[in-house]
Amino acid sequence: MINFTYKILCITLFIQLSSLILPCAGTTPRKLFLVQPEPLILKYHNGPLLKGNLTVNLIWYGKFTPVQRSIIVDFIDSLSSKSVTSKPSVSSWWQITGRYRGGPCTVSLGKQVSDETCSLGKVLTPAKLAFLSARLPHKSAINIVLTSADVTTDDFCMNECGSHGFDLAGKHKKTRVPYAWVGNPEKQCPGQCAWPFHQPMYGPQAPPLVAPNNDVGVDGMIINLATVLAAAVTNPYDTGYYQGPADGALEAVSACAGIFGSGSFPGYPGTVLVDPYTKASFNAYGAHGRKYLLPAMWDPDTSSCKTLL
Repeated sequence: MINFTYKILCITLFIQLSSLILPCAGTTPRKLFLVQPEPLILKYHNGPLLKGNLTVNLIWYGKFTPVQRSIIVDFIDSLSSKSVTSKPSVSSWWQITGRYRGGPCTVSLGKQVSDETCSLGKVLTPAKLAFLSARLPHKSAINIVLTSADVTTDDFCMNECGSHGFDLAGKHKKTRVPYAWVGNPEKQCPGQCAWPFHQPMYGPQAPPLVAPNNDVGVDGMIINLATVLAAAVTNPYDTGYYQGPADGALEAVSACAGIFGSGSFPGYPGTVLVDPYTKASFNAYGAHGRKYLLPAMWDPDTSSCKTLL
Protein backbone atom coordinates (compact mmCIF):
# COMPACT_ATOMS: atom_id res chain seq x y z
CA MET A 1 0.00 0.00 0.00
CA ILE A 2 1.17 3.47 -0.80
CA ASN A 3 -0.17 6.51 0.97
CA PHE A 4 0.26 10.12 -0.10
CA THR A 5 -0.58 13.06 2.11
CA TYR A 6 -0.95 16.75 1.74
CA LYS A 7 0.17 19.16 4.41
CA ILE A 8 -1.30 22.52 5.26
CA LEU A 9 1.66 24.81 5.69
CA CYS A 10 1.32 27.49 8.33
CA ILE A 11 4.80 28.93 8.06
CA THR A 12 5.11 32.71 7.75
CA LEU A 13 8.46 34.27 6.89
CA PHE A 14 9.22 37.66 8.41
CA ILE A 15 12.22 39.51 6.97
CA GLN A 16 13.52 42.69 8.54
CA LEU A 17 15.43 44.88 6.12
CA SER A 18 15.90 48.12 8.04
CA SER A 19 18.36 49.49 5.55
CA LEU A 20 15.75 49.22 2.77
CA ILE A 21 12.79 50.83 4.54
CA LEU A 22 11.14 53.34 2.25
CA PRO A 23 9.58 56.56 3.57
CA CYS A 24 5.80 56.81 3.26
CA ALA A 25 4.08 59.60 1.38
CA GLY A 26 0.88 60.44 3.24
CA THR A 27 -1.21 57.31 3.71
CA THR A 28 -0.30 55.68 0.41
CA PRO A 29 1.04 52.15 1.09
CA ARG A 30 4.19 51.05 -0.68
CA LYS A 31 5.26 47.50 -1.43
CA LEU A 32 8.83 46.40 -1.88
CA PHE A 33 9.24 43.31 -4.04
CA LEU A 34 12.74 41.97 -3.60
CA VAL A 35 12.41 38.62 -5.35
CA GLN A 36 9.97 37.58 -8.05
CA PRO A 37 8.45 34.18 -7.15
CA GLU A 38 9.18 31.17 -9.30
CA PRO A 39 6.31 30.11 -11.60
CA LEU A 40 4.19 27.40 -10.01
CA ILE A 41 4.37 24.34 -12.25
CA LEU A 42 2.87 20.97 -11.41
CA LYS A 43 4.67 18.52 -13.64
CA TYR A 44 2.69 15.73 -15.30
CA HIS A 45 4.41 12.37 -14.68
CA ASN A 46 2.67 10.47 -17.49
CA GLY A 47 0.42 8.32 -15.33
CA PRO A 48 -3.36 7.78 -15.47
CA LEU A 49 -5.80 10.21 -13.88
CA LEU A 50 -9.31 9.53 -12.62
CA LYS A 51 -11.62 10.66 -15.40
CA GLY A 52 -15.16 9.99 -16.58
CA ASN A 53 -17.94 9.15 -14.13
CA LEU A 54 -16.60 8.67 -10.61
CA THR A 55 -18.59 7.47 -7.61
CA VAL A 56 -17.69 8.75 -4.14
CA ASN A 57 -18.50 6.33 -1.33
CA LEU A 58 -18.40 7.52 2.29
CA ILE A 59 -17.37 5.66 5.44
CA TRP A 60 -18.53 7.56 8.54
CA TYR A 61 -16.17 6.51 11.33
CA GLY A 62 -17.31 7.72 14.73
CA LYS A 63 -20.36 9.81 15.58
CA PHE A 64 -21.61 12.56 13.26
CA THR A 65 -24.84 14.46 13.73
CA PRO A 66 -27.45 14.42 10.95
CA VAL A 67 -26.66 18.08 10.21
CA GLN A 68 -22.93 17.36 9.92
CA ARG A 69 -23.62 14.53 7.52
CA SER A 70 -25.90 16.69 5.39
CA ILE A 71 -23.22 19.42 5.06
CA ILE A 72 -20.74 16.92 3.63
CA VAL A 73 -23.26 15.00 1.50
CA ASP A 74 -24.54 18.26 0.01
CA PHE A 75 -20.96 19.20 -0.87
CA ILE A 76 -20.44 15.91 -2.72
CA ASP A 77 -23.76 16.42 -4.51
CA SER A 78 -22.65 19.94 -5.48
CA LEU A 79 -19.45 18.92 -7.28
CA SER A 80 -21.13 17.97 -10.53
CA SER A 81 -24.55 19.50 -9.95
CA LYS A 82 -26.25 21.29 -12.83
CA SER A 83 -29.10 22.55 -10.68
CA VAL A 84 -27.10 25.24 -8.86
CA THR A 85 -27.52 28.41 -10.87
CA SER A 86 -25.95 30.90 -8.45
CA LYS A 87 -22.37 31.83 -9.24
CA PRO A 88 -19.70 31.09 -8.30
CA SER A 89 -20.66 27.48 -7.64
CA VAL A 90 -18.99 24.38 -6.24
CA SER A 91 -19.32 22.74 -9.65
CA SER A 92 -17.48 25.62 -11.35
CA TRP A 93 -14.64 25.06 -8.89
CA TRP A 94 -14.62 21.31 -9.65
CA GLN A 95 -14.58 21.95 -13.40
CA ILE A 96 -10.97 23.12 -13.06
CA THR A 97 -10.00 19.43 -12.73
CA GLY A 98 -11.32 18.95 -16.28
CA ARG A 99 -8.48 21.12 -17.59
CA TYR A 100 -5.99 18.49 -16.53
CA ARG A 101 -4.97 15.89 -19.12
CA GLY A 102 -7.78 13.49 -20.03
CA GLY A 103 -10.76 15.80 -19.67
CA PRO A 104 -13.46 16.15 -17.04
CA CYS A 105 -14.38 13.92 -14.13
CA THR A 106 -17.97 13.94 -12.93
CA VAL A 107 -18.74 12.95 -9.36
CA SER A 108 -21.83 11.34 -7.86
CA LEU A 109 -22.55 10.14 -4.35
CA GLY A 110 -22.52 6.38 -3.97
CA LYS A 111 -22.91 4.16 -0.92
CA GLN A 112 -22.52 5.20 2.70
CA VAL A 113 -21.69 3.06 5.72
CA SER A 114 -21.51 4.05 9.37
CA ASP A 115 -19.18 2.75 12.06
CA GLU A 116 -20.24 4.76 15.12
CA THR A 117 -18.66 2.31 17.57
CA CYS A 118 -15.19 2.78 16.04
CA SER A 119 -14.62 -0.93 15.50
CA LEU A 120 -10.89 -0.47 14.82
CA GLY A 121 -10.28 1.87 17.75
CA LYS A 122 -9.92 5.62 17.91
CA VAL A 123 -6.36 5.80 16.61
CA LEU A 124 -6.12 4.75 12.96
CA THR A 125 -3.00 3.77 11.04
CA PRO A 126 -2.72 4.01 7.25
CA ALA A 127 -3.28 0.24 7.10
CA LYS A 128 -6.54 0.60 9.06
CA LEU A 129 -7.70 3.40 6.78
CA ALA A 130 -7.10 1.18 3.75
CA PHE A 131 -8.96 -1.66 5.47
CA LEU A 132 -11.95 0.60 6.16
CA SER A 133 -12.01 1.87 2.58
CA ALA A 134 -12.08 -1.71 1.31
CA ARG A 135 -15.49 -2.23 2.92
CA LEU A 136 -17.15 -0.50 -0.02
CA PRO A 137 -17.11 -1.19 -3.77
CA HIS A 138 -14.12 0.22 -5.60
CA LYS A 139 -14.93 -0.04 -9.30
CA SER A 140 -14.88 3.48 -10.80
CA ALA A 141 -15.00 4.82 -7.25
CA ILE A 142 -13.01 6.51 -4.57
CA ASN A 143 -13.84 5.52 -1.00
CA ILE A 144 -13.46 8.25 1.61
CA VAL A 145 -13.08 7.62 5.34
CA LEU A 146 -14.43 10.50 7.43
CA THR A 147 -13.42 10.42 11.10
CA SER A 148 -15.23 12.19 13.92
CA ALA A 149 -13.74 14.78 16.26
CA ASP A 150 -12.65 12.20 18.86
CA VAL A 151 -10.78 9.98 16.37
CA THR A 152 -7.22 10.54 15.24
CA THR A 153 -4.70 9.01 12.86
CA ASP A 154 -0.95 8.59 13.10
CA ASP A 155 -0.11 12.05 11.76
CA PHE A 156 -3.38 13.93 12.22
CA CYS A 157 -2.67 17.51 13.31
CA MET A 158 1.07 16.93 13.49
CA ASN A 159 1.59 17.37 9.76
CA GLU A 160 -1.61 16.51 7.94
CA CYS A 161 -5.32 17.27 7.89
CA GLY A 162 -6.28 14.67 5.31
CA SER A 163 -4.67 12.20 2.96
CA HIS A 164 -5.21 10.19 -0.18
CA GLY A 165 -3.55 7.10 -1.53
CA PHE A 166 -4.26 3.73 -3.07
CA ASP A 167 -4.36 0.10 -2.07
CA LEU A 168 -3.93 -3.07 -4.12
CA ALA A 169 -6.99 -5.29 -4.51
CA GLY A 170 -8.31 -8.06 -6.70
CA LYS A 171 -7.40 -11.73 -7.01
CA HIS A 172 -3.76 -11.03 -7.77
CA LYS A 173 -3.48 -7.76 -5.84
CA LYS A 174 -2.83 -5.82 -9.03
CA THR A 175 -5.88 -3.55 -9.11
CA ARG A 176 -5.06 -0.12 -7.75
CA VAL A 177 -7.89 1.24 -5.60
CA PRO A 178 -7.77 4.95 -4.68
CA TYR A 179 -9.06 6.10 -1.31
CA ALA A 180 -8.90 9.14 0.95
CA TRP A 181 -9.30 10.20 4.56
CA VAL A 182 -10.34 13.46 6.23
CA GLY A 183 -10.71 14.06 9.96
CA ASN A 184 -12.80 16.50 11.99
CA PRO A 185 -10.31 18.96 13.55
CA GLU A 186 -12.77 20.75 15.86
CA LYS A 187 -11.31 19.43 19.14
CA GLN A 188 -7.79 18.48 18.14
CA CYS A 189 -6.31 21.17 15.89
CA PRO A 190 -8.80 23.76 14.61
CA GLY A 191 -6.02 26.35 14.35
CA GLN A 192 -4.22 24.15 11.85
CA CYS A 193 -6.92 22.22 10.01
CA ALA A 194 -9.95 24.50 10.31
CA TRP A 195 -8.30 27.82 9.44
CA PRO A 196 -9.57 30.39 8.44
CA PHE A 197 -12.57 29.59 10.66
CA HIS A 198 -10.34 29.49 13.75
CA GLN A 199 -7.36 31.46 14.99
CA PRO A 200 -4.21 30.01 13.38
CA MET A 201 -1.67 28.18 15.49
CA TYR A 202 1.16 30.31 14.12
CA GLY A 203 1.68 33.46 12.12
CA PRO A 204 -0.54 36.54 11.84
CA GLN A 205 -3.50 36.42 14.21
CA ALA A 206 -6.27 38.00 12.16
CA PRO A 207 -9.86 37.45 13.38
CA PRO A 208 -11.27 34.13 12.11
CA LEU A 209 -14.00 34.04 9.50
CA VAL A 210 -17.50 32.88 10.35
CA ALA A 211 -18.05 29.32 9.10
CA PRO A 212 -20.69 29.20 6.34
CA ASN A 213 -22.48 26.19 7.83
CA ASN A 214 -22.00 27.23 11.46
CA ASP A 215 -19.71 24.29 12.21
CA VAL A 216 -15.99 25.11 12.45
CA GLY A 217 -14.94 21.46 12.42
CA VAL A 218 -17.09 20.31 9.50
CA ASP A 219 -16.56 23.47 7.45
CA GLY A 220 -12.85 22.84 7.97
CA MET A 221 -13.39 19.27 6.80
CA ILE A 222 -14.94 20.60 3.59
CA ILE A 223 -11.74 22.53 2.80
CA ASN A 224 -9.64 19.43 3.45
CA LEU A 225 -12.04 17.13 1.62
CA ALA A 226 -11.90 19.42 -1.41
CA THR A 227 -8.10 19.30 -1.22
CA VAL A 228 -7.76 15.51 -1.14
CA LEU A 229 -10.51 14.91 -3.71
CA ALA A 230 -8.86 17.20 -6.25
CA ALA A 231 -5.51 15.54 -5.55
CA ALA A 232 -6.99 12.05 -5.83
CA VAL A 233 -8.32 12.62 -9.34
CA THR A 234 -5.27 14.54 -10.66
CA ASN A 235 -2.60 12.39 -8.97
CA PRO A 236 -4.22 9.10 -7.93
CA TYR A 237 -1.16 6.82 -8.19
CA ASP A 238 1.79 9.18 -7.70
CA THR A 239 2.23 9.42 -11.46
CA GLY A 240 -0.08 12.35 -12.21
CA TYR A 241 0.37 16.07 -11.56
CA TYR A 242 2.55 17.20 -8.67
CA GLN A 243 5.59 19.25 -7.78
CA GLY A 244 8.46 18.04 -5.62
CA PRO A 245 9.17 14.58 -4.17
CA ALA A 246 6.35 12.06 -4.41
CA ASP A 247 6.18 11.45 -0.65
CA GLY A 248 5.70 15.15 0.13
CA ALA A 249 4.40 16.54 -3.13
CA LEU A 250 2.49 19.72 -3.76
CA GLU A 251 -0.68 18.75 -5.62
CA ALA A 252 -3.64 20.45 -7.30
CA VAL A 253 -4.88 22.28 -4.21
CA SER A 254 -2.12 21.88 -1.62
CA ALA A 255 0.14 23.84 -3.99
CA CYS A 256 -2.24 26.77 -3.38
CA ALA A 257 -2.61 26.35 0.40
CA GLY A 258 -4.10 29.33 2.23
CA ILE A 259 -5.57 30.98 -0.88
CA PHE A 260 -9.35 31.38 -1.00
CA GLY A 261 -9.81 34.62 -2.90
CA SER A 262 -7.94 37.31 -4.75
CA GLY A 263 -5.38 39.36 -2.85
CA SER A 264 -4.55 36.63 -0.34
CA PHE A 265 -1.30 36.58 1.62
CA PRO A 266 -0.09 34.62 4.68
CA GLY A 267 -2.71 35.03 7.39
CA TYR A 268 -5.29 36.57 5.05
CA PRO A 269 -7.45 34.21 2.91
CA GLY A 270 -8.26 36.83 0.29
CA THR A 271 -11.47 38.46 -0.90
CA VAL A 272 -14.52 36.28 -0.24
CA LEU A 273 -18.28 36.77 -0.07
CA VAL A 274 -20.07 37.48 3.21
CA ASP A 275 -23.66 36.54 3.93
CA PRO A 276 -25.42 39.76 4.97
CA TYR A 277 -27.54 37.99 7.59
CA THR A 278 -25.25 35.37 9.17
CA LYS A 279 -21.95 37.20 8.43
CA ALA A 280 -20.58 33.84 7.27
CA SER A 281 -17.77 33.85 4.70
CA PHE A 282 -17.95 31.76 1.55
CA ASN A 283 -16.92 31.72 -2.10
CA ALA A 284 -19.11 29.02 -3.63
CA TYR A 285 -22.81 28.18 -3.77
CA GLY A 286 -23.72 24.53 -3.36
CA ALA A 287 -26.73 22.27 -3.62
CA HIS A 288 -29.77 22.59 -1.34
CA GLY A 289 -29.02 26.19 -0.44
CA ARG A 290 -25.60 25.48 1.06
CA LYS A 291 -22.62 27.80 0.92
CA TYR A 292 -18.99 26.71 1.09
CA LEU A 293 -15.50 28.17 1.31
CA LEU A 294 -13.24 26.36 -1.15
CA PRO A 295 -9.47 26.67 -1.58
CA ALA A 296 -7.80 27.78 -4.78
CA MET A 297 -6.81 25.09 -7.29
CA TRP A 298 -3.84 25.07 -9.65
CA ASP A 299 -5.03 25.71 -13.20
CA PRO A 300 -2.92 23.92 -15.85
CA ASP A 301 -4.13 26.36 -18.51
CA THR A 302 -2.56 29.33 -16.74
CA SER A 303 -0.03 27.62 -14.43
CA SER A 304 -1.45 29.61 -11.53
CA CYS A 305 -3.71 29.19 -8.52
CA LYS A 306 -7.29 29.73 -9.69
CA THR A 307 -9.77 31.26 -7.27
CA LEU A 308 -13.51 31.65 -7.71
CA LEU A 309 -13.36 35.32 -6.70
